[in-house]
Amino acid sequence: MVKELLAYLRPHRKILLVGGLLGLIGSAAGLAMPLLAKYVVDAFGQNGSLAGPLLGLTVAVLVGAVVSAGGGYLMERTGEGIVLGARRRLVDRMLRLRVADVDRLKPGDLLSRVTGDTTLLRSVLTNGVVDSVSSVFMLVGAIVLMAAMDGVLLLVTLLVVVVIGGLVALIMPRIQRAQTQAQEAVGEMGGPCWTGRCRRTGRSRPAARRSGRSPRSAWPPRAPATAGCRSPAGRRSRGVATWMAVQIAFLAVLGVGGARVSSGTLEVSSLIAFLLYLFYLVPPIGQLVQGGVQLQQGLAALRRIKEVEDLPAEPAGVAPREDARPIGVQFRDVVFRYGDDRPVVHDGVTFEVSPGGLTALVGPSGAGKSTVFALLERFYEHQGGQILVDGRDIRDWPLGELRAALGYVEQDAPVLAGTLRENLLFAAQDATEEELRAAIARTRLDDLVARLPDGLETPVGHRGVLLSGGERQRVAIARALLRKPRLLLLDEATSQLDAVNELRLREVIAEVAAETTVLVIAHRLSTVTGADRIVVMEGGGVRAVGSHDELVGSDELYRELAATQFLVG
Repeated sequence: MVKELLAYLRPHRKILLVGGLLGLIGSAAGLAMPLLAKYVVDAFGQNGSLAGPLLGLTVAVLVGAVVSAGGGYLMERTGEGIVLGARRRLVDRMLRLRVADVDRLKPGDLLSRVTGDTTLLRSVLTNGVVDSVSSVFMLVGAIVLMAAMDGVLLLVTLLVVVVIGGLVALIMPRIQRAQTQAQEAVGEMGGPCWTGRCRRTGRSRPAARRSGRSPRSAWPPRAPATAGCRSPAGRRSRGVATWMAVQIAFLAVLGVGGARVSSGTLEVSSLIAFLLYLFYLVPPIGQLVQGGVQLQQGLAALRRIKEVEDLPAEPAGVAPREDARPIGVQFRDVVFRYGDDRPVVHDGVTFEVSPGGLTALVGPSGAGKSTVFALLERFYEHQGGQILVDGRDIRDWPLGELRAALGYVEQDAPVLAGTLRENLLFAAQDATEEELRAAIARTRLDDLVARLPDGLETPVGHRGVLLSGGERQRVAIARALLRKPRLLLLDEATSQLDAVNELRLREVIAEVAAETTVLVIAHRLSTVTGADRIVVMEGGGVRAVGSHDELVGSDELYRELAATQFLVG
C-alpha cells in the first residue's frame, strides 16, 4: 500500500524535488538562528560590535522566510495537482463501474471517496512526505548542534522526548482505526438512509410545522456521528503529548543547565542557544508525529480508493457507428434475476422486435418491462436463454459498438446543469446546427427556445429545475434523436406530458419509427394504440403479442388495461 501511495508522487517528482530542496534550505536557515543568537549574546558580554551578528541573524530570518514560502507554494500547488489527478482517475472509474456493482454501494460513500479520501492523499503526499523529510534534516541538525554545545543537556532532552514519544506511539494504531471509521462515517452520512431522511424532512417541513413535531427523523444516526468524533480526540491527544514533551524537556534543561552555569561548566549564551534549539525541536517533532498520522490517514484513504479502482469496469469510450440501418431484437427464453438471493424477474421471456417500426411493451408494474431495456444496454447480464441484436448474440457485440447503436430516454429524464444547447448536444458533440434545429423542431421545443431569454444559451438550472417535467422529457428525446440511434428505447416517454403534447410526441414517435426501430414501455396505452406490435408482459413472462385491436379481442389482461383507460367499453 505504501508503494501504491508513492505512485501518486511519480508524475510530480521533479517539482516535489525542487520544493523539498527549498524546504531544506529554509530549515538550514532556521538552524543558523540560535547559533547566531549565541554570537549576539557573546558580543553583548564582551562589549563587541553587534553589527555583524545582527546582520547575519537578519539575513537568516529573511532567507528562511522567503525560501520556506516558495517551497510551501510548490507543495500546495503540487498537492492540488495530485488531488485533481486522483479525482479524475476515480471519477472515470466510477462512471465505468458495472451497474450491478454500483447497486451494492452507497451513493454517499462513493462521493466521500471522491472528495474526502482524495483530499487526505494531498496532505500525506505533499506535507506529510516532503515536510517530514525536511523535519528529519532539521531535527538531526538541531541535535548535532545541541550535542556540540553540551552533551549532558542533550541526554536530558532525549530522555524526555523518548518517553513521551513512546506514549504517542501507543496511540497511533487507535488513531488509524478512528480515521478509517470517521471516513466510513462520512460515507454513511451521505448514504441513502441519511439523505433520504433529509429529503423527507425537507419535503414534509410544512406538515411537520402544522403538527408541531420536531424533525428528529432527520438527525444523523448515532453510530456514524460517534465514529466521526473519535478521530479529533486522537489528534488532540497527539498534540497534547508533543506539547508536554517540550515543556517537560524545557524544565529539565533549565534546571540542569542552570546548575551547570552556576558551576561554571556552561556559558549563559550556550544555555540560551540550547533552549532556543530545544524549542526548534517542536516543529520537526510535531511534523514527524503529524507525518505518521497523515501516513495512517493516507493508507486508510488509499484502501477505500483502491476498493473502487479494483472493481471490474466497462471499457472506456463509445465506438464510432458506421451502419445506420434499423436493427431488430429477439429474446429467446431469457431468464434473469438481479442477484442469487433475489426472485426471478424474467422467466423464459420470448418475443421478437422486427427492424424498423414501433413495438410497445405493456403490462402491470413488476412485469419485467424495464429489465428488458437494462439487458439490452448490458447493464446486467442474463443468466439463461439468448438475446439477439441484429441477428448477433448480444454478448458478441463490443460494448461500445452496442451502446453507440442505442438511444435511451428514461422516465425521469435527466437534465444537467448548464445551457439548453449543452444538454441537447451532451451525447452528440459533433452534431451540426442544422441537425440540432431539426431535432428541436421534431420534438416541438421551438416554443421553449423562443420563450427563454437567451434561447439555446440559457442555463436550465440544476437538474433542469427551470424547465417543466414535459419540457425535460422532450429535451431528453431530442438529445437521443441527435445520436441517430439504430434502436430507440423509450421508457414511459409521455408520462409527464399533457394531452396536447402527448399527441404531438406520438406524431414524433411515428416519424422516427419510419426511419429506425423504436421500442416503447408504456402504461398509458393511448401512446401505443397505433404500434405495429404490442408485447403484453405479466409475472416475468410474455402472455400475448399483437396489435391493439387483436389484443382487445384476444387477451383479457390487455382488454382490462384498455378499459381502465377508457380506450374500450
